[in-house]
Amino acid sequence: MTALTLKPAAAAGQRADVIVVGVAKGAKGPVLAPGAAVVDEAFGGKLAAVLETLGASGGEGETTKLPAGATGLKAPVVLAIGLGALPEKDEAFDEDALRRAAGAAARALAGTKKAVFALPVDGPEAVGAIAEGAALGAYTFGAYKENGDAKNDKSPLGEAAIAVDKPRDKAAKAALERAVAVAEEINRCRDLINTPPNDLTPEAFAAVATVAAKEHGIKVQVLDEKALTKGGFGGILGVGAGSDAPPRLVKLAYTHPKAQKSLAFVGKGITYDSGGISLKPAGHNETMKCDMSGAAAVFAAVVSAARLGLEVNVTGWLALAENMPSGSATRPGDVLRMYSGKTVEVLNTDAEGRLVLADALWKASESKPDAIVDVATLTGAMMMALGNRTFGIMANDDAFRTSIHEIAEEVGEPSWPMPLPTHLQKGMESPTADIANMGERMGGGLVAGLFLQEFVGEGITWAHLDIAGPAFHEGAPYGYTPKGGTGTAVRTLVRLAERTAAGDLG
Repeated sequence: MTALTLKPAAAAGQRADVIVVGVAKGAKGPVLAPGAAVVDEAFGGKLAAVLETLGASGGEGETTKLPAGATGLKAPVVLAIGLGALPEKDEAFDEDALRRAAGAAARALAGTKKAVFALPVDGPEAVGAIAEGAALGAYTFGAYKENGDAKNDKSPLGEAAIAVDKPRDKAAKAALERAVAVAEEINRCRDLINTPPNDLTPEAFAAVATVAAKEHGIKVQVLDEKALTKGGFGGILGVGAGSDAPPRLVKLAYTHPKAQKSLAFVGKGITYDSGGISLKPAGHNETMKCDMSGAAAVFAAVVSAARLGLEVNVTGWLALAENMPSGSATRPGDVLRMYSGKTVEVLNTDAEGRLVLADALWKASESKPDAIVDVATLTGAMMMALGNRTFGIMANDDAFRTSIHEIAEEVGEPSWPMPLPTHLQKGMESPTADIANMGERMGGGLVAGLFLQEFVGEGITWAHLDIAGPAFHEGAPYGYTPKGGTGTAVRTLVRLAERTAAGDLG
């Protein structure tokens, strides 16, 4: 990952390949953002005018490179990155605006060894946002490119040095260290999502989690197909029945001796989803390696909590299976007996995520955590409702749902609270089993949430994040979001754990 450091704010005195400055969109043209004063001075106070001449407007993500020439700067190139609209008077730039700008700059600087980021820093939160953005924006996935394309494939930015007034300030250093830990785990999450399904089987995913857990002092337990059969995990086994790669249920337990609260995170980990016997139509299979994004996010969040030493107990449950059609696969019309004892009539084998989550939710409920949050690329219906960049939040407690929504917005992960209308439960009634895995087509994302709610232990606060839209980005990169796996929901889960540790969630 790109090295992140803190350097004195006098950017002109820093030897680097590039100096990055911020430019905002003002009413009368581009306006230099705080942090660019030394660079502007080197340009005789005319940097904004030069940028405008070059066509810069300050629009979000806009990049403009210009040579430093004989300005006296020790870096030969200046990169101006657009921050978007200029804030109101006396207001600071939004943290996610800084995160997005740093991400766009880092991506534009691929192939560069060192860049000084002279962006607006008015406190440790801004330091963390810039560092996070730079590390996430510089991300690339090249594990399967032996030689690459010399013209188009460049190595990520080597070092991002963030210019601050006091590089030795404890709060600034702590913010940087937090950003490094979280960004590294998000990028590992992205690597898992981007790994081809022939290499990332449930067993392989469990092995990766086991190695990381041991490295960071996290207790790990892996239930293989024999243990799952003995334990009666009919949902996970039913989904994985058609694959030659058997399923796994992985438990990751981070504990802190001073913890007063406990959280359980549950992740959908379908390492490849063909739809099973209810085969997906042509054109819908190519990206289904990403159907384990929820489990990858949970894994990253638990490891992040351990690396940050948060005073909260966090348990992660990774429900891992491959959904394939074969002679042994679960059929539409089959009835599965779940870990909870309830029976489920499978009307559609492509509604498999809720089946593995149901078993994991009930298992997670046994330890009576203060709250459970599940994360899943669960329904296309949620994408139809909220688009490709926003995840939906459902919960059995309105206040908890609101808190998670606020946390997600705070860390820059777009989300929206969704209801759980009780009238939709009737559509899941089955003449054969306790419940069916499908209901009304309209409101399908909400139906899935109602199904999951049936497998949450009584009295336990629970929320469901449907990340089907933002988990995998198929378009051109933007901000700190790459093409492919995004690592969405990791920052929300980590901030939830931080707030819980601090006692801010009651």
